[in-house]
Formats: sequence, structure tokens, C-alpha cells
Amino acid sequence: MANFYSAEASQKTPETHGSDLMLDFDQIYHQDCIAGMASLVSDCIDLIVTDPPFAIDFKAKRGNYNRTASRVLEGYSEIPKADYAEFTIRWLEQAWRILKPSGSMYVFSGWNNLKDILVALDKIGFTTVNHIIWKYQFGVVTRRKFVSSHYHCLYVCKDDKQRRFYPFARFAQSERDSAGRSQHYRDKEDVWTIKREYWTGDHKTPTKLPRELIEKILSYSSQAGDVICDPFLGSGQVAYISRAMERHYIGFEINRDYYDFAKVRLDSGQYRLKVTDQGNLF
Repeated sequence: MANFYSAEASQKTPETHGSDLMLDFDQIYHQDCIAGMASLVSDCIDLIVTDPPFAIDFKAKRGNYNRTASRVLEGYSEIPKADYAEFTIRWLEQAWRILKPSGSMYVFSGWNNLKDILVALDKIGFTTVNHIIWKYQFGVVTRRKFVSSHYHCLYVCKDDKQRRFYPFARFAQSERDSAGRSQHYRDKEDVWTIKREYWTGDHKTPTKLPRELIEKILSYSSQAGDVICDPFLGSGQVAYISRAMERHYIGFEINRDYYDFAKVRLDSGQYRLKVTDQGNLF
């Protein structure tokens, strides 16, 4: 894979429009994301990567997720289905406002209420660039329907003419695999087969995007020194990987336990957190 990181770019100070910025970059906040984003000036974010609630009455400790319940953090904040369309409009309006004209956004969703997100994106004015499918291993066990084993990822932007994209950030145009196939082409197809991370035996939040997935998005749609925002921070995955890839970050998480979990990860530099016999993280 090509590596385009540079020390000069990673040390770039984000543009903050004078003293108007009310929150600091390279920080995460225990705050509702709509209020949090409202505290940022317009056009200050290069890339948004986020996995909002799906409004599916998600219960992280259900047996069919095959998890050790004691190691899964409580308190996943779900949105009632009746409120989902309005909630989606509200947070996407703020996302539009803070995103730079050259910026883009990746929004993950299940299929159940995908239509609400698609309608909101169109209503606000986003341009859809790609509708990506993330295919993962092992969907939830079912009896009377097919197993869902993918998520939707909507890649959108404010201005398609100004949108930045780095097509050779991961593979040079000439790179081939052992069978002679173009790695550049295969990596840019819109169906991504990437395994989930289960963190067996470690403390975890119930939902998180795998590192490989976030690294791929950040590589193609940002550069070192850019500012990455995750309005629904969860475990802190986007913030953690953004920092590892020499990007600036900011994120919001309404659940105190998830926020604390993410902050421990960022402060300690540990990707996975172990659990002591006393139940503490280290």
C-alpha cells in the first residue's frame, strides 16, 4: 500500500476562524451531538464518519449476539422509531453546517430506517457520491427470514466539484495482487468485505466499526492534519484511529459510560481495554 503521510501535514493547525470556535479539536465531549455541533463554527470539519442509532430497539446483551454480557457496557441510547425522521434531520442539518465545502461524510445505517436518512440527506442538500455496502461475517441468527450480514454506508458531500478524494492513497495504479489483478480497482469497489472486531475477553461497547474500515475511509477522503468529526462517538473508534493516522479529531457521546470508555482509550493509548478482577479498566 502507498503511504502518503507527511510530518508537515500532520503538524498542520486546523483553521478555527479566529476565536469563534467554542470547543477544542483533539478532544471528545460528553454531550448531545446536536448541541455539540452547534458549538462549532460553520465550515470547520474536513470529514465526518459516524454510525448513528438505527431506531431498531437494539439490545446489546441479547443472547443472539453471542457476547459475554458482563463485558458489554450498558446504556446504548436508542431513538424511538416515531422520532427518527425528525432526529435525523436535526443532526444532519448541523453536520451540513460544520462540514467544509470540500469535505465529505460517511454515514452508516442498517436497512430498517435507511429511507429516513436518504430523505433527510436529499432534503438538506447533500450529494450522494456512493452507496457502499459493508459485508461482515456472522449476522444475527434468524428463524423466519434471511440473515442480515451487511450495513449500508452512505458517502455524501456538500459540493461534488470541491470534494476531495485521494484515489491512490492505498494502492498505486500499477499495483497487482498475486493473480495479476489490480489492487487499486478492487479496493475501490463499492462492496467492502471487512470482518467485525469482537474483542473477545475485553471490555467493549456493543457497537463499533472495525479499524480496517475506518482506516480505509480516512485514507481515501482525508489527509494528515485534517479534522475528523464523529457525532456519535461510542467507543471512540473514529477518534482513536484519526489520531493514529495523524488527523485531528472531535467527537460527541451522550452516554457517560461510553464517553468514559473512549476517554480511557485515548488517554492511555490502548486500543483494547482489559478488565481486572475488580471490574476496572486498565
